[in-house]
Amino acid sequence: MGEFTTTIEHRLDQAYRNLQEARSSGDDYLADTFTAEIEDLQRLATDNGVPIQR
Repeated sequence: MGEFTTTIEHRLDQAYRNLQEARSSGDDYLADTFTAEIEDLQRLATDNGVPIQR
């Protein structure tokens, strides 16, 4: 596994954790921000052939 793949996976894991925390605290704006970050990271992964498992 390359460094790029590892970085994408790590950033996705962190973004999903942050999204859960934002939702738990009722912060809709922050939840939307993390949702957008997840979508961007997923698109970046797909564009570069990085398989994602979520």
